[in-house]
Amino acid sequence: MLIKTIPVGQLETNCYVVTDEESLRCAVIDPGDESNTILDYLEENHLRCEAILLTHGHFDHVGAVEAVAEETGAKVYLNRRDDTGGSDPHRPFTLPEGGSYYDEGDVITVGALRFTVIATPGHTPGGVCLRCGEALFTGDTLFRGSCGRTDLPGGDMDEELRSLKKLCELPGDYEVYPGHMDPSSLDRERALNYYCRQAMRM
Repeated sequence: MLIKTIPVGQLETNCYVVTDEESLRCAVIDPGDESNTILDYLEENHLRCEAILLTHGHFDHVGAVEAVAEETGAKVYLNRRDDTGGSDPHRPFTLPEGGSYYDEGDVITVGALRFTVIATPGHTPGGVCLRCGEALFTGDTLFRGSCGRTDLPGGDMDEELRSLKKLCELPGDYEVYPGHMDPSSLDRERALNYYCRQAMRM
């Protein structure tokens, strides 16, 4: 498994291209902006994008979805609770025709890669994390040393803490790839992240 991080947009959202190196099939996680940058990487490395996986519907995570999907033909996945039909300016995204909703326990297969969906509401009602091998893509649920804000419409701090508790109770350690800033590990966040420690005491 090859993981490429592409920071995009003014908020430097981490878009991830996760590739099965044997088949060169890949998934794009959270293409938030700069579709040309993402598409150039796919083309230069001869990758076949088969899935666009969204951790949540905030504008800075979905801005390039339409362009990447149109160019690659990849299927788009989103949790239904973050499809607002454009009614929320912070979560303006509507699942395109041919896309699919996913939720807790669903598995998306791309080549030899298996992405398992973990429902983690709190930052948004439909937030999810994606587990693939030893990697955990946490969107804006869990950051290095912090967690996603809950003061926007649809946010809920109690839900956020329950979601962090769910992540911290996963067996073993994982490399954590968040929606913004630097990567971490789940063991590090269990030990040092104030919000994770608070969640584990619940």
